[in-house]
Amino acid sequence: MTVSYFVRYDIATADVRGFVDSYRKNHVPILARWPGIRRVVLHTATQATDALPVNPGGAVLLAQLEFESQSDLQAALNSPQRAEARLDFQKFPPFEGPVTHQAMTSDEVWRRDA
Repeated sequence: MTVSYFVRYDIATADVRGFVDSYRKNHVPILARWPGIRRVVLHTATQATDALPVNPGGAVLLAQLEFESQSDLQAALNSPQRAEARLDFQKFPPFEGPVTHQAMTSDEVWRRDA
């Protein structure tokens, strides 16, 4: 079981692609220096047509920061590298809307073998 820290950008921005590209180029290298981090996965919005009625989300970007344990996540959240990431957040391209942070444990319960 791993622990992931999700940062969800339910935002509006004039240039979605530019926002995501900037995040990837400038912010991810800072995140990669967090102590104990295993990987960073960027989930970006894509089109999908569902035949059933659903409540579609509005996220432009969902960043998944994965750690081996809760203690690794806590160490990263209290690190100087986290402070550096918060400073970099101030340099993001202009946007409006909520950004939420949530820690969650992961328990893979099924996977199709190749």
